[in-house]
Amino acid sequence: MPTVLIVDDDARIRALMARLLETSGYLAVEAANGKEALALMRKRRPCVILLDLQMPIMDGWEFRRQQLADPDLAEVPVICVTGFYDSSDMFRSAGVKIFTKPVQLSALLQAIREVCKTEPRAVPSAGGGRH
Repeated sequence: MPTVLIVDDDARIRALMARLLETSGYLAVEAANGKEALALMRKRRPCVILLDLQMPIMDGWEFRRQQLADPDLAEVPVICVTGFYDSSDMFRSAGVKIFTKPVQLSALLQAIREVCKTEPRAVPSAGGGRH
């Protein structure tokens, strides 16, 4: 099952994104800041990172700098999901997709599918379907 790392200091945002991802067939892993995210990435490699930029402890910019400096983590793609960004920042210039909050969830899921290059597992319908 493709893993998506959600990095956001807002627990409500993480829970909403995790629920969306899990009902769409992804495994969601959550981190409240960049420092937690780097530690999690060393344990389980995600197919993509959904990254907020403004967070305490380690913000998205510092996370990205450290991620790119680590050859084992540098190749993991990032999609910024944030309330603020500077259009001249290193994310836009590096071709990173940026979604501003509130996010259009269908567009975000499409971007995740494109970046992960794998289809998530099928999620059974609530109606009980065939076995």
